[in-house]
Amino acid sequence: MQPSPAEPGTPAEPRFDERLTVPRSWWLITALVAVSGGVVLLPLGPVPMLGGLIAAGAMAAAGVSSYGSARIRVVADSLVAGDARIPVPALGEPEVLDAGEARAWRSHKADPRAFMLLRSYVPTAVRVPVTDPQDPTPYLYLSTRDPRGLVAALEAARGR
Repeated sequence: MQPSPAEPGTPAEPRFDERLTVPRSWWLITALVAVSGGVVLLPLGPVPMLGGLIAAGAMAAAGVSSYGSARIRVVADSLVAGDARIPVPALGEPEVLDAGEARAWRSHKADPRAFMLLRSYVPTAVRVPVTDPQDPTPYLYLSTRDPRGLVAALEAARGR
């Protein structure tokens, strides 16, 4: 029998959980980087070529995997975006940004003090004002493929 989320000491079930994975085409580029690592070392012989292939492929795959491992979650009364954890009561009304507005908020409308979990390959986003007077961050910009789901989860967490 699994413990219910209401019991103390058990983790709350996420209301929203999204991983901002990279597009599949990036993995093709990773394979091409691996091949070029091998081609660069080809004049030195087959063993260095194989070493270059493996090393370049491993480094490129680690970079792509790391960049695509960012997560946005709403758990209990907190918004967890990347390494940031913000209590929902410290946030204002979230705003769904379509592709055009998201582009504007990550370019000419952007505030350098804002927290941005930005992935350019995700066209939509959510902008959430930070209402805590002690926090100098004016808003959170969160790239998400499901902006309405994130807003709904934040509103549900606020309604507790």
